[in-house]
Amino acid sequence: MNKLKNTTRAQESTNAIERLYITMRHLFNRGFYKPMGVSGETLRNALLQLRPEIYGSIAEEKTELNGLIYVLERLPEGIEQCRFINLTSDEGYGKSHFKPIIPPKRRRNCYRIDDEQMNIEITRGRSDIYDILTHLTFLFVESQKIAKRVLIEDTDRTIRDWVKLEEAVKKNKLTQTEREVALIHTAQILGRSFTEAIEIHKKLATKAEPERFLKIVYWLGKLAIEEETTGNKRAITFTPLLRERLGHHIHGERWANAIKETLKANGLLERPIHIISANMHSVMNSLFAKNALAKEYGNKPSLEIYEALSSPENGALRNKVIAMAKKNGMISLDDTSGTNIDVQIFDTAKLGKDACCFELREGIPDDKKPVIFVMDYAFGEQAYETIDEFLKPYKKKKNQQVFLDVASISIMGKAGILEGGKGDIMIPTSHIFEGTADNYPFKNEFNADDFKGNGLNVLEGAMITVLGTSLQNKDILKFFHESTWNVIGLEMEGVHYQKAIQAASKVRRSIREDVKVRYAYYASDNPLETGSTLASGGLGTTGVKPTYLITDKILKQIFNS
Repeated sequence: MNKLKNTTRAQESTNAIERLYITMRHLFNRGFYKPMGVSGETLRNALLQLRPEIYGSIAEEKTELNGLIYVLERLPEGIEQCRFINLTSDEGYGKSHFKPIIPPKRRRNCYRIDDEQMNIEITRGRSDIYDILTHLTFLFVESQKIAKRVLIEDTDRTIRDWVKLEEAVKKNKLTQTEREVALIHTAQILGRSFTEAIEIHKKLATKAEPERFLKIVYWLGKLAIEEETTGNKRAITFTPLLRERLGHHIHGERWANAIKETLKANGLLERPIHIISANMHSVMNSLFAKNALAKEYGNKPSLEIYEALSSPENGALRNKVIAMAKKNGMISLDDTSGTNIDVQIFDTAKLGKDACCFELREGIPDDKKPVIFVMDYAFGEQAYETIDEFLKPYKKKKNQQVFLDVASISIMGKAGILEGGKGDIMIPTSHIFEGTADNYPFKNEFNADDFKGNGLNVLEGAMITVLGTSLQNKDILKFFHESTWNVIGLEMEGVHYQKAIQAASKVRRSIREDVKVRYAYYASDNPLETGSTLASGGLGTTGVKPTYLITDKILKQIFNS
Protein backbone atom coordinates (compact mmCIF):
# COMPACT_ATOMS: atom_id res chain seq x y z
CA MET A 1 0.00 0.00 0.00
CA ASN A 2 1.39 3.42 -0.90
CA LYS A 3 2.42 5.65 1.95
CA LEU A 4 0.35 8.82 2.12
CA LYS A 5 2.43 11.98 1.93
CA ASN A 6 1.60 14.56 4.60
CA THR A 7 0.88 18.06 3.37
CA THR A 8 3.48 20.71 4.18
CA ARG A 9 2.72 23.94 6.09
CA ALA A 10 3.17 25.83 2.80
CA GLN A 11 0.49 23.67 1.12
CA GLU A 12 -1.85 24.06 4.09
CA SER A 13 -1.29 27.82 3.95
CA THR A 14 -2.05 27.92 0.22
CA ASN A 15 -5.29 26.03 0.88
CA ALA A 16 -6.17 28.45 3.69
CA ILE A 17 -5.61 31.48 1.40
CA GLU A 18 -7.80 29.87 -1.28
CA ARG A 19 -10.56 29.20 1.27
CA LEU A 20 -10.35 32.80 2.52
CA TYR A 21 -10.54 34.14 -1.03
CA ILE A 22 -13.49 31.91 -2.07
CA THR A 23 -15.36 32.49 1.22
CA MET A 24 -15.03 36.28 0.97
CA ARG A 25 -16.42 36.22 -2.59
CA HIS A 26 -19.27 33.96 -1.49
CA LEU A 27 -20.18 36.19 1.47
CA PHE A 28 -20.04 39.25 -0.78
CA ASN A 29 -22.45 37.66 -3.26
CA ARG A 30 -24.70 36.61 -0.38
CA GLY A 31 -24.91 40.23 0.81
CA PHE A 32 -24.28 39.91 4.56
CA TYR A 33 -22.81 37.66 7.24
CA LYS A 34 -22.25 37.44 10.98
CA PRO A 35 -18.48 37.31 11.60
CA MET A 36 -18.78 35.39 14.88
CA GLY A 37 -21.66 33.22 13.66
CA VAL A 38 -21.69 30.08 11.49
CA SER A 39 -21.30 32.15 8.31
CA GLY A 40 -18.05 33.74 9.55
CA GLU A 41 -16.59 30.50 10.91
CA THR A 42 -14.81 29.51 7.67
CA LEU A 43 -13.08 32.89 7.52
CA ARG A 44 -11.97 32.68 11.16
CA ASN A 45 -10.73 29.10 10.86
CA ALA A 46 -8.85 29.77 7.61
CA LEU A 47 -7.13 32.83 9.12
CA LEU A 48 -6.19 30.86 12.24
CA GLN A 49 -4.80 28.05 10.09
CA LEU A 50 -2.85 30.50 7.93
CA ARG A 51 -1.49 32.43 10.95
CA PRO A 52 -0.27 35.39 8.84
CA GLU A 53 3.09 36.83 9.84
CA ILE A 54 1.62 40.31 10.14
CA TYR A 55 -0.91 39.12 12.75
CA GLY A 56 1.75 37.61 15.00
CA SER A 57 0.21 35.63 17.86
CA ILE A 58 -3.36 35.49 16.45
CA ALA A 59 -3.53 31.71 17.02
CA GLU A 60 -2.30 31.94 20.63
CA GLU A 61 -4.31 32.74 23.77
CA LYS A 62 -2.60 36.07 24.40
CA THR A 63 -3.76 39.15 22.51
CA GLU A 64 -1.66 40.24 19.51
CA LEU A 65 -0.57 43.87 20.04
CA ASN A 66 1.55 44.85 16.99
CA GLY A 67 -1.05 43.30 14.69
CA LEU A 68 -3.72 45.32 16.51
CA ILE A 69 -1.89 48.59 15.80
CA TYR A 70 -1.38 47.60 12.14
CA VAL A 71 -5.09 46.86 11.69
CA LEU A 72 -6.33 49.96 13.55
CA GLU A 73 -4.20 52.19 11.28
CA ARG A 74 -6.09 50.75 8.29
CA LEU A 75 -9.63 50.80 9.68
CA PRO A 76 -11.73 53.85 10.66
CA GLU A 77 -11.43 55.18 14.19
CA GLY A 78 -14.25 53.89 16.38
CA ILE A 79 -14.95 50.72 14.36
CA GLU A 80 -14.38 48.57 17.47
CA GLN A 81 -17.54 50.19 18.96
CA CYS A 82 -19.76 49.29 15.98
CA ARG A 83 -22.00 46.24 15.92
CA PHE A 84 -23.02 46.84 12.30
CA ILE A 85 -20.47 47.44 9.52
CA ASN A 86 -21.80 48.26 6.03
CA LEU A 87 -19.56 48.10 2.97
CA THR A 88 -21.03 50.48 0.41
CA SER A 89 -20.38 51.92 -3.02
CA ASP A 90 -20.05 55.72 -3.45
CA GLU A 91 -23.69 56.36 -2.61
CA GLY A 92 -23.65 60.08 -1.90
CA TYR A 93 -22.62 60.20 1.78
CA GLY A 94 -20.16 62.96 0.86
CA LYS A 95 -23.15 65.26 0.28
CA SER A 96 -24.57 64.58 3.75
CA HIS A 97 -23.68 66.19 7.08
CA PHE A 98 -21.56 63.15 7.99
CA LYS A 99 -17.85 63.90 8.19
CA PRO A 100 -15.69 61.23 6.51
CA ILE A 101 -13.30 59.29 8.75
CA ILE A 102 -10.16 58.42 6.77
CA PRO A 103 -7.82 55.78 8.27
CA PRO A 104 -4.19 57.01 8.48
CA LYS A 105 -2.77 54.17 6.33
CA ARG A 106 -5.62 53.52 3.87
CA ARG A 107 -7.32 56.13 1.71
CA ARG A 108 -10.98 55.23 2.05
CA ASN A 109 -13.97 57.30 3.20
CA CYS A 110 -15.80 55.89 6.21
CA TYR A 111 -18.89 57.30 7.92
CA ARG A 112 -20.08 56.74 11.48
CA ILE A 113 -23.85 56.67 10.92
CA ASP A 114 -24.81 56.23 14.58
CA ASP A 115 -23.49 54.67 17.81
CA GLU A 116 -23.72 51.17 16.37
CA GLN A 117 -23.05 51.51 12.63
CA MET A 118 -20.02 52.29 10.47
CA ASN A 119 -20.29 52.60 6.68
CA ILE A 120 -17.11 52.06 4.63
CA GLU A 121 -17.02 53.23 1.00
CA ILE A 122 -15.44 50.76 -1.44
CA THR A 123 -14.23 52.57 -4.55
CA ARG A 124 -10.97 50.70 -5.17
CA GLY A 125 -12.21 47.26 -6.15
CA ARG A 126 -12.13 43.76 -4.69
CA SER A 127 -8.67 44.15 -3.12
CA ASP A 128 -10.19 46.75 -0.79
CA ILE A 129 -12.87 44.27 0.30
CA TYR A 130 -10.34 41.48 0.94
CA ASP A 131 -8.20 43.92 2.93
CA ILE A 132 -11.09 45.11 5.12
CA LEU A 133 -12.62 41.66 5.73
CA THR A 134 -9.26 40.16 6.69
CA HIS A 135 -8.56 42.98 9.17
CA LEU A 136 -12.07 42.75 10.61
CA THR A 137 -11.74 38.98 11.04
CA PHE A 138 -8.52 39.59 12.98
CA LEU A 139 -10.32 42.14 15.20
CA PHE A 140 -13.20 39.74 15.88
CA VAL A 141 -10.83 36.87 16.73
CA GLU A 142 -8.98 39.13 19.19
CA SER A 143 -12.25 40.37 20.72
CA GLN A 144 -13.37 36.77 21.25
CA LYS A 145 -10.09 36.06 23.10
CA ILE A 146 -10.85 38.96 25.48
CA ALA A 147 -14.41 37.72 26.11
CA LYS A 148 -13.16 34.20 26.88
CA ARG A 149 -10.63 35.51 29.40
CA VAL A 150 -13.04 37.80 31.28
CA LEU A 151 -16.27 35.76 31.36
CA ILE A 152 -16.56 33.43 34.36
CA GLU A 153 -17.39 29.96 33.02
CA ASP A 154 -21.09 29.00 32.84
CA THR A 155 -22.19 32.45 34.09
CA ASP A 156 -22.85 35.93 32.71
CA ARG A 157 -20.49 37.45 35.27
CA THR A 158 -17.05 38.86 34.52
CA ILE A 159 -13.74 38.73 36.41
CA ARG A 160 -12.60 41.58 38.66
CA ASP A 161 -10.03 42.84 36.10
CA TRP A 162 -12.84 43.57 33.62
CA VAL A 163 -14.90 45.44 36.23
CA LYS A 164 -11.89 47.63 37.04
CA LEU A 165 -11.19 48.33 33.34
CA GLU A 166 -14.84 49.31 32.84
CA GLU A 167 -14.66 51.73 35.79
CA ALA A 168 -11.51 53.35 34.36
CA VAL A 169 -13.01 53.74 30.85
CA LYS A 170 -16.11 55.46 32.24
CA LYS A 171 -14.04 58.18 33.98
CA ASN A 172 -13.54 61.42 32.05
CA LYS A 173 -9.88 61.76 33.01
CA LEU A 174 -7.38 59.41 34.65
CA THR A 175 -4.53 60.33 36.98
CA GLN A 176 -1.15 58.64 36.43
CA THR A 177 -1.89 56.20 39.26
CA GLU A 178 -5.39 55.38 37.95
CA ARG A 179 -4.01 54.85 34.44
CA GLU A 180 -1.32 52.46 35.69
CA VAL A 181 -3.84 50.52 37.78
CA ALA A 182 -6.11 50.22 34.73
CA LEU A 183 -3.15 49.05 32.60
CA ILE A 184 -2.25 46.36 35.16
CA HIS A 185 -5.81 44.98 34.92
CA THR A 186 -5.77 45.32 31.09
CA ALA A 187 -2.45 43.44 30.86
CA GLN A 188 -4.04 40.57 32.83
CA ILE A 189 -7.04 40.52 30.48
CA LEU A 190 -4.78 40.46 27.41
CA GLY A 191 -2.33 37.89 28.75
CA ARG A 192 0.48 40.42 28.30
CA SER A 193 3.04 42.04 30.61
CA PHE A 194 2.51 45.46 32.22
CA THR A 195 5.52 46.75 30.21
CA GLU A 196 3.89 45.68 26.92
CA ALA A 197 0.60 47.29 27.94
CA ILE A 198 2.33 50.61 28.73
CA GLU A 199 4.20 50.53 25.41
CA ILE A 200 1.08 50.01 23.26
CA HIS A 201 -0.84 52.56 25.37
CA LYS A 202 1.75 55.19 24.37
CA LYS A 203 1.63 54.18 20.69
CA LEU A 204 -2.17 54.43 20.47
CA ALA A 205 -2.63 57.56 22.60
CA THR A 206 -3.65 60.78 20.83
CA LYS A 207 -4.18 64.32 22.18
CA ALA A 208 -7.93 63.95 21.78
CA GLU A 209 -8.00 60.36 23.15
CA PRO A 210 -5.15 59.82 25.66
CA GLU A 211 -6.78 56.58 26.92
CA ARG A 212 -7.55 55.23 23.43
CA PHE A 213 -5.92 51.84 24.11
CA LEU A 214 -8.06 51.18 27.20
CA LYS A 215 -11.22 52.14 25.28
CA ILE A 216 -10.34 49.90 22.32
CA VAL A 217 -9.79 46.87 24.59
CA TYR A 218 -13.01 47.66 26.48
CA TRP A 219 -15.18 47.97 23.35
CA LEU A 220 -13.70 44.91 21.65
CA GLY A 221 -14.43 42.91 24.81
CA LYS A 222 -17.83 44.52 25.46
CA LEU A 223 -19.34 43.58 22.08
CA ALA A 224 -17.86 40.07 22.22
CA ILE A 225 -19.23 39.55 25.76
CA GLU A 226 -22.69 40.72 24.64
CA GLU A 227 -22.57 38.24 21.74
CA GLU A 228 -21.76 35.43 24.17
CA THR A 229 -24.33 36.39 26.81
CA THR A 230 -27.24 37.80 24.78
CA GLY A 231 -26.73 36.27 21.33
CA ASN A 232 -26.81 39.78 19.83
CA LYS A 233 -24.38 39.19 16.95
CA ARG A 234 -22.29 41.70 15.03
CA ALA A 235 -23.02 41.84 11.29
CA ILE A 236 -21.24 42.89 8.09
CA THR A 237 -23.41 43.93 5.13
CA PHE A 238 -22.63 44.66 1.45
CA THR A 239 -25.09 47.11 -0.10
CA PRO A 240 -26.97 46.13 -3.30
CA LEU A 241 -25.39 49.06 -5.19
CA LEU A 242 -21.87 47.89 -4.26
CA ARG A 243 -22.63 44.34 -5.39
CA GLU A 244 -24.07 45.68 -8.65
CA ARG A 245 -21.21 48.08 -9.43
CA LEU A 246 -18.13 46.09 -8.40
CA GLY A 247 -15.95 45.05 -11.33
CA HIS A 248 -17.48 47.53 -13.80
CA HIS A 249 -14.62 50.09 -13.68
CA ILE A 250 -17.03 52.92 -12.83
CA HIS A 251 -14.46 54.91 -10.83
CA GLY A 252 -11.54 53.99 -13.10
CA GLU A 253 -13.41 55.17 -16.19
CA ARG A 254 -14.32 58.49 -14.52
CA TRP A 255 -10.70 58.93 -13.45
CA ALA A 256 -9.24 58.16 -16.89
CA ASN A 257 -11.75 60.37 -18.74
CA ALA A 258 -11.01 63.36 -16.47
CA ILE A 259 -7.27 63.04 -17.20
CA LYS A 260 -7.78 62.71 -20.96
CA GLU A 261 -10.04 65.79 -20.94
CA THR A 262 -7.27 67.72 -19.15
CA LEU A 263 -4.66 66.51 -21.66
CA LYS A 264 -6.93 67.59 -24.52
CA ALA A 265 -7.65 71.00 -22.97
CA ASN A 266 -3.90 71.64 -22.69
CA GLY A 267 -3.04 70.39 -26.19
CA LEU A 268 -1.16 67.36 -24.85
CA LEU A 269 -3.34 64.49 -26.06
CA GLU A 270 -1.24 63.64 -29.14
CA ARG A 271 2.19 64.11 -27.55
CA PRO A 272 4.42 61.18 -26.40
CA ILE A 273 3.21 60.23 -22.91
CA HIS A 274 5.36 58.61 -20.22
CA ILE A 275 3.28 57.15 -17.37
CA ILE A 276 4.83 56.86 -13.91
CA SER A 277 3.05 55.19 -11.01
CA ALA A 278 4.71 56.63 -7.93
CA ASN A 279 3.93 59.05 -5.09
CA MET A 280 2.99 62.72 -5.40
CA HIS A 281 6.37 64.16 -4.47
CA SER A 282 9.38 62.21 -5.78
CA VAL A 283 9.04 63.08 -9.50
CA MET A 284 8.26 66.75 -8.83
CA ASN A 285 11.12 67.06 -6.31
CA SER A 286 13.58 65.23 -8.59
CA LEU A 287 12.72 67.60 -11.45
CA PHE A 288 12.75 70.91 -9.55
CA ALA A 289 13.84 70.75 -5.88
CA LYS A 290 17.61 71.26 -6.29
CA ASN A 291 17.16 74.38 -8.42
CA ALA A 292 14.12 75.69 -6.49
CA LEU A 293 16.00 75.46 -3.18
CA ALA A 294 19.43 76.58 -4.46
CA LYS A 295 19.51 79.50 -1.97
CA GLU A 296 18.67 77.32 1.02
CA TYR A 297 20.85 74.30 0.16
CA GLY A 298 23.48 75.48 -2.34
CA ASN A 299 25.66 72.54 -3.37
CA LYS A 300 24.46 70.17 -0.67
CA PRO A 301 23.71 66.58 -1.81
CA SER A 302 20.26 66.03 -3.34
CA LEU A 303 19.49 63.32 -0.75
CA GLU A 304 19.79 65.88 2.04
CA ILE A 305 17.26 68.12 0.25
CA TYR A 306 14.84 65.21 -0.26
CA GLU A 307 15.07 64.19 3.40
CA ALA A 308 14.33 67.78 4.44
CA LEU A 309 11.32 67.90 2.09
CA SER A 310 9.95 64.69 3.62
CA SER A 311 9.87 66.24 7.11
CA PRO A 312 6.37 67.42 8.13
CA GLU A 313 7.66 70.75 9.49
CA ASN A 314 9.13 71.86 6.13
CA GLY A 315 5.87 72.92 4.46
CA ALA A 316 7.36 76.24 3.28
CA LEU A 317 10.13 74.42 1.35
CA ARG A 318 7.61 72.08 -0.27
CA ASN A 319 5.44 75.04 -1.31
CA LYS A 320 8.46 76.66 -2.96
CA VAL A 321 9.11 73.53 -5.04
CA ILE A 322 5.40 73.24 -5.97
CA ALA A 323 5.35 76.91 -7.07
CA MET A 324 8.37 76.38 -9.36
CA ALA A 325 6.85 73.17 -10.77
CA LYS A 326 3.55 74.91 -11.61
CA LYS A 327 5.44 77.77 -13.24
CA ASN A 328 7.24 75.26 -15.46
CA GLY A 329 4.44 73.13 -16.85
CA MET A 330 3.06 71.05 -13.96
CA ILE A 331 -0.70 70.49 -13.79
CA SER A 332 -2.08 68.95 -10.57
CA LEU A 333 -5.36 67.02 -10.58
CA ASP A 334 -6.86 66.14 -7.21
CA ASP A 335 -9.07 63.09 -7.51
CA THR A 336 -12.83 63.54 -7.70
CA SER A 337 -13.63 60.12 -9.23
CA GLY A 338 -13.53 58.10 -6.01
CA THR A 339 -10.35 56.21 -6.93
CA ASN A 340 -8.30 58.27 -4.42
CA ILE A 341 -5.55 58.48 -7.04
CA ASP A 342 -4.26 62.02 -7.52
CA VAL A 343 -2.38 62.97 -10.69
CA GLN A 344 0.40 65.30 -11.84
CA ILE A 345 1.08 66.12 -15.50
CA PHE A 346 4.45 67.63 -16.50
CA ASP A 347 4.71 69.33 -19.91
CA THR A 348 8.44 69.27 -20.72
CA ALA A 349 7.90 71.81 -23.53
CA LYS A 350 7.23 74.42 -20.82
CA LEU A 351 10.42 73.87 -18.83
CA GLY A 352 12.11 77.23 -18.31
CA LYS A 353 15.87 77.74 -18.45
CA ASP A 354 17.66 76.44 -15.31
CA ALA A 355 14.36 75.32 -13.77
CA CYS A 356 14.59 71.57 -14.31
CA CYS A 357 17.39 69.31 -13.06
CA PHE A 358 17.20 67.14 -16.21
CA GLU A 359 17.80 68.10 -19.85
CA LEU A 360 16.17 66.84 -23.02
CA ARG A 361 18.22 66.09 -26.11
CA GLU A 362 18.62 69.14 -28.34
CA GLY A 363 16.56 69.60 -31.46
CA ILE A 364 13.30 67.99 -30.27
CA PRO A 365 10.37 70.13 -31.53
CA ASP A 366 7.87 71.21 -28.85
CA ASP A 367 5.08 69.04 -30.28
CA LYS A 368 7.30 65.95 -29.84
CA LYS A 369 8.57 66.74 -26.35
CA PRO A 370 7.42 64.20 -23.76
CA VAL A 371 4.55 64.61 -21.36
CA ILE A 372 5.20 62.95 -17.98
CA PHE A 373 2.03 61.69 -16.35
CA VAL A 374 2.43 60.73 -12.66
CA MET A 375 -0.32 58.80 -10.88
CA ASP A 376 -0.42 58.08 -7.16
CA TYR A 377 -0.24 54.46 -5.98
CA ALA A 378 -3.15 52.20 -6.91
CA PHE A 379 -4.35 49.49 -4.52
CA GLY A 380 -4.33 45.86 -5.67
CA GLU A 381 -6.81 45.13 -8.49
CA GLN A 382 -7.42 48.87 -8.81
CA ALA A 383 -4.12 49.01 -10.77
CA TYR A 384 -5.78 47.04 -13.60
CA GLU A 385 -8.95 49.13 -13.54
CA THR A 386 -7.16 52.49 -13.78
CA ILE A 387 -4.42 51.67 -16.30
CA ASP A 388 -6.79 49.60 -18.45
CA GLU A 389 -9.17 52.57 -18.71
CA PHE A 390 -6.41 55.12 -19.30
CA LEU A 391 -4.83 53.14 -22.15
CA LYS A 392 -8.11 53.05 -24.10
CA PRO A 393 -8.43 55.59 -26.95
CA TYR A 394 -9.98 58.99 -26.20
CA LYS A 395 -13.38 59.39 -27.85
CA LYS A 396 -13.51 62.80 -29.55
CA LYS A 397 -16.94 62.33 -31.06
CA LYS A 398 -19.24 59.35 -31.58
CA ASN A 399 -17.16 57.74 -34.36
CA GLN A 400 -13.86 59.53 -33.76
CA GLN A 401 -11.17 58.38 -31.38
CA VAL A 402 -7.60 59.41 -30.60
CA PHE A 403 -5.08 56.68 -29.75
CA LEU A 404 -2.65 57.80 -27.06
CA ASP A 405 1.06 57.75 -27.88
CA VAL A 406 2.16 56.00 -24.70
CA ALA A 407 5.96 55.72 -24.98
CA SER A 408 6.70 54.15 -21.58
CA ILE A 409 5.09 52.95 -18.36
CA SER A 410 7.17 53.01 -15.17
CA ILE A 411 6.00 51.44 -11.92
CA MET A 412 7.74 52.28 -8.68
CA GLY A 413 6.38 50.76 -5.49
CA LYS A 414 6.94 49.38 -2.02
CA ALA A 415 7.16 45.63 -1.61
CA GLY A 416 8.08 42.96 0.90
CA ILE A 417 11.57 41.56 0.28
CA LEU A 418 12.51 37.93 0.92
CA GLU A 419 16.28 38.36 1.16
CA GLY A 420 17.52 41.65 2.58
CA GLY A 421 16.07 44.48 4.61
CA LYS A 422 14.11 47.71 4.55
CA GLY A 423 15.17 50.11 1.79
CA ASP A 424 16.77 47.48 -0.48
CA ILE A 425 15.78 47.39 -4.15
CA MET A 426 14.01 44.68 -6.22
CA ILE A 427 14.02 44.56 -10.03
CA PRO A 428 11.38 42.11 -11.31
CA THR A 429 11.82 40.04 -14.46
CA SER A 430 8.27 38.65 -14.24
CA HIS A 431 5.12 38.84 -12.11
CA ILE A 432 3.39 35.74 -10.73
CA PHE A 433 -0.20 35.88 -9.51
CA GLU A 434 -0.58 34.09 -6.20
CA GLY A 435 -3.04 31.20 -6.10
CA THR A 436 -3.24 30.89 -9.90
CA ALA A 437 -1.07 29.60 -12.75
CA ASP A 438 -0.98 33.15 -14.22
CA ASN A 439 2.50 34.52 -14.83
CA TYR A 440 3.62 37.60 -16.74
CA PRO A 441 7.21 37.66 -18.05
CA PHE A 442 8.23 40.99 -19.62
CA LYS A 443 11.26 42.94 -20.82
CA ASN A 444 12.13 45.31 -17.99
CA GLU A 445 14.08 48.38 -19.13
CA PHE A 446 15.77 48.24 -15.72
CA ASN A 447 18.27 45.65 -14.56
CA ALA A 448 20.13 45.19 -11.27
CA ASP A 449 23.32 46.84 -12.62
CA ASP A 450 21.43 50.15 -13.02
CA PHE A 451 21.17 50.41 -9.23
CA LYS A 452 24.41 48.87 -7.95
CA GLY A 453 27.09 50.99 -6.29
CA ASN A 454 24.63 53.11 -4.28
CA GLY A 455 25.02 51.36 -0.93
CA LEU A 456 21.79 49.38 -1.31
CA ASN A 457 21.29 45.65 -1.77
CA VAL A 458 19.78 45.00 -5.25
CA LEU A 459 17.90 41.80 -6.18
CA GLU A 460 16.65 40.71 -9.60
CA GLY A 461 14.10 37.96 -10.24
CA ALA A 462 10.41 37.05 -10.20
CA MET A 463 7.95 38.85 -7.94
CA ILE A 464 4.66 37.51 -6.64
CA THR A 465 1.48 39.61 -6.64
CA VAL A 466 -0.48 38.64 -3.53
CA LEU A 467 -4.18 39.01 -2.71
CA GLY A 468 -3.32 40.93 0.46
CA THR A 469 -0.27 41.75 2.57
CA SER A 470 -2.06 40.26 5.58
CA LEU A 471 -2.54 36.86 3.90
CA GLN A 472 1.06 35.61 4.06
CA ASN A 473 3.15 33.53 6.43
CA LYS A 474 6.78 32.39 6.53
CA ASP A 475 6.06 28.89 5.23
CA ILE A 476 4.44 29.98 1.98
CA LEU A 477 6.98 32.76 1.41
CA LYS A 478 9.91 30.36 2.02
CA PHE A 479 8.42 28.02 -0.58
CA PHE A 480 8.26 30.79 -3.19
CA HIS A 481 11.75 32.03 -2.32
CA GLU A 482 13.52 28.66 -2.14
CA SER A 483 11.75 26.79 -4.96
CA THR A 484 12.49 27.17 -8.68
CA TRP A 485 10.07 30.13 -8.79
CA ASN A 486 13.01 32.13 -7.35
CA VAL A 487 10.70 34.85 -6.00
CA ILE A 488 12.56 37.87 -4.58
CA GLY A 489 9.60 39.82 -3.17
CA LEU A 490 5.86 40.26 -2.84
CA GLU A 491 3.54 43.15 -3.65
CA MET A 492 -0.09 43.71 -4.65
CA GLU A 493 -0.23 45.50 -8.02
CA GLY A 494 2.40 44.14 -10.49
CA VAL A 495 0.25 41.48 -12.18
CA HIS A 496 -2.67 43.90 -12.50
CA TYR A 497 -0.53 46.61 -14.14
CA GLN A 498 1.13 44.14 -16.52
CA LYS A 499 -2.19 42.48 -17.44
CA ALA A 500 -3.56 45.91 -18.51
CA ILE A 501 -0.35 46.83 -20.37
CA GLN A 502 -0.24 43.53 -22.29
CA ALA A 503 -3.95 43.73 -23.14
CA ALA A 504 -3.56 47.27 -24.52
CA SER A 505 -0.29 46.72 -26.41
CA LYS A 506 -0.58 43.10 -27.62
CA VAL A 507 -4.32 42.37 -27.85
CA ARG A 508 -6.35 45.56 -28.23
CA ARG A 509 -3.50 47.40 -29.98
CA SER A 510 -4.67 50.68 -28.48
CA ILE A 511 -1.05 51.65 -27.65
CA ARG A 512 2.23 50.87 -29.43
CA GLU A 513 3.35 47.24 -29.20
CA ASP A 514 6.92 48.20 -28.23
CA VAL A 515 5.90 50.34 -25.23
CA LYS A 516 8.81 50.46 -22.79
CA VAL A 517 8.08 49.02 -19.35
CA ARG A 518 10.02 49.72 -16.15
CA TYR A 519 9.39 48.12 -12.75
CA ALA A 520 11.42 48.77 -9.60
CA TYR A 521 10.43 48.28 -5.96
CA TYR A 522 12.02 49.18 -2.66
CA ALA A 523 11.61 47.04 0.43
CA SER A 524 9.13 48.15 3.09
CA ASP A 525 9.71 45.03 5.20
CA ASN A 526 11.07 41.48 5.23
CA PRO A 527 8.23 39.17 6.28
CA LEU A 528 10.70 36.26 6.65
CA GLU A 529 12.50 38.06 9.47
CA THR A 530 10.88 38.15 12.92
CA GLY A 531 10.23 41.76 13.93
CA SER A 532 10.66 43.06 10.36
CA THR A 533 7.08 42.82 9.07
CA LEU A 534 4.91 45.82 8.20
CA ALA A 535 3.39 45.55 11.68
CA SER A 536 6.77 46.52 13.17
CA GLY A 537 6.45 50.09 11.86
CA GLY A 538 7.07 52.25 8.80
CA LEU A 539 10.22 53.00 6.81
CA GLY A 540 10.84 56.51 8.15
CA THR A 541 13.70 58.20 6.25
CA THR A 542 15.04 54.76 5.18
CA GLY A 543 12.66 54.94 2.21
CA VAL A 544 13.92 58.33 0.96
CA LYS A 545 17.13 57.05 -0.67
CA PRO A 546 15.64 54.15 -2.70
CA THR A 547 12.55 56.22 -3.66
CA TYR A 548 14.63 58.99 -5.18
CA LEU A 549 17.23 56.64 -6.68
CA ILE A 550 14.48 54.79 -8.59
CA THR A 551 12.81 58.09 -9.59
CA ASP A 552 16.14 59.44 -10.84
CA LYS A 553 16.74 56.34 -13.00
CA ILE A 554 13.20 56.55 -14.46
CA LEU A 555 13.59 60.24 -15.36
CA LYS A 556 17.08 59.78 -16.86
CA GLN A 557 15.74 57.10 -19.21
CA ILE A 558 12.77 59.29 -20.19
CA PHE A 559 14.87 62.41 -20.83
CA ASN A 560 17.51 60.45 -22.76
CA SER A 561 15.00 58.52 -24.92
